[in-house]
Amino acid sequence: MDRYALGFLEVQGYSVALAAMDRACKTANITIHGMDCNNPPDEKNAVIPVMVQVKFTGSISDVQMALEVAREAACEYVSPNEVMIRCIPSSSKELHALLPLGKVRRK
Repeated sequence: MDRYALGFLEVQGYSVALAAMDRACKTANITIHGMDCNNPPDEKNAVIPVMVQVKFTGSISDVQMALEVAREAACEYVSPNEVMIRCIPSSSKELHALLPLGKVRRK
């Protein structure tokens, strides 16, 4: 798995993250490993008082495609400055062990 890229989507709103990743999963061959929720920096003035980070892997091209599609989908619901994406094109096996860690757990 160390030849896979890591993708991160951070967006305001749990439902926005789900909608964005639904479209990303339908477009690219990626695997979601975890989600984490935090309060936004200016939570008292935030329209949606939760930031969600989704962590996923795939080939570099699939992760890049998923990130662009997820950004487009999220921007249908929130402003572009509330959507952050990041691709790490190469990672170590040790880093993959950290992906499922977070406040939102799979059963």
